[in-house]
Amino acid sequence: MQASSPQGAAPSKGSLATIALCLAIALLEGLDLQSAGVAAPRIAKEFALSVAQMGWAFSAGAIGLLPGAALGGRLADRWGRKRVLMLSVALFGIFSLATAHTWNFESLLTARFLTGLGLGAAMPNLIALCAEAAPEGQRNTAVGAMYCGMPFGAAFAAVVGIMSPGDDGWRHVFYVGGFGPLFMVPLLGLCLRESAQFVATRVTRNSRGAGTTAPHDVPGATPSIAHALWKEGRTRTTIALWTSYLGTLIVLYFLMNWLPSMVVANGLSRAQAGMAIMMFNIGGGIGAIGIANVMDRCSPRLTVIGMYLGIALSLAGLSGANGAVTMACGAFFCGLFLVGGQSVLYSMAGQAYATEVRGTGVGAAVAVGRLGSILGPLIAGQLFALGKSASMLVSSSIPLIVIAAIAALSVVSTFAPRVVAGVAQPGQ
Repeated sequence: MQASSPQGAAPSKGSLATIALCLAIALLEGLDLQSAGVAAPRIAKEFALSVAQMGWAFSAGAIGLLPGAALGGRLADRWGRKRVLMLSVALFGIFSLATAHTWNFESLLTARFLTGLGLGAAMPNLIALCAEAAPEGQRNTAVGAMYCGMPFGAAFAAVVGIMSPGDDGWRHVFYVGGFGPLFMVPLLGLCLRESAQFVATRVTRNSRGAGTTAPHDVPGATPSIAHALWKEGRTRTTIALWTSYLGTLIVLYFLMNWLPSMVVANGLSRAQAGMAIMMFNIGGGIGAIGIANVMDRCSPRLTVIGMYLGIALSLAGLSGANGAVTMACGAFFCGLFLVGGQSVLYSMAGQAYATEVRGTGVGAAVAVGRLGSILGPLIAGQLFALGKSASMLVSSSIPLIVIAAIAALSVVSTFAPRVVAGVAQPGQ
């Protein structure tokens, strides 16, 4: 068996440029995902929206993420990662600007749904481009470096909100979230390279003989969705990835949406709640790059075990926190391990699927994870309405993390031995 390139090989300038461009897009994604929460109080006041209507406004964007991720990943295997990423970025840029010019509840829902569609379609392409651009042995770090842009972008959205006074200042965050992506589209066209692995796979597929009969072997054809997810021994990997994504993201988005309310419910001020959110995002940015780097340098299995153990301990600490300092520390470590863990899961999906089906596989996993982003806040809201305490909800989410950890370890077992041996990983 032919050995792969050395794990310590330095990334090329083209690889670094790809990762840097993907990081910039992830920053803008994080900003836009947080923008609705930042602008919510002033939107509600201007349009006289009820709490229930604002809930639908939040959900509209999250609902758009799900089909966007599935469609964006599928089209990436047909048209290429670069082309679909440019279309996705243009879509969420245009409709972020449209959000700033909505005039009623219905137009707000439409703009947020279409923005979510573009945001969802971009993520599988960002993951595939980074995973395919980085040298072997640095792929987790590359995806983690890209994904750390998400929490930092969310933190920047909060800064834009603070610096935009006045009742109509809520539009400023959507202007930044709209003009930024539209500026990036021509830059992507000029500077972003299409994935070399995707190009090589497409050339190989096109050169196959016309006598092949299997549907996924037709020259130039993209393998079917069923083949991409369930054939060639990928059934267990797909189910395990979906389970780990769903469990982790239910908890992650529960905290992202309800952490401020938890802080205030413990008798702390709204300023202290804002500090907790800031610490959560800072921890997430550090964790995204830090844990991914550890996974490239150490045993993937031990990294995953440590990552989920850190999540469980952080949740336990947060559930028992009752002061401003302990709340901020709990939020920091929850962000560190939850957001960092999600970046590792994204990287694992990029390695678990072969190049010709990577977009479809990653897109499907991201879409299932987006379902968790809808379910987490929804379930928590219903339990809060029934009188359950925030501490109880945080601690009761630990069994879900245990299930996600077992599923993630199942995925790691399919490729970790090859990484240790220095042999080509699956999906090369």
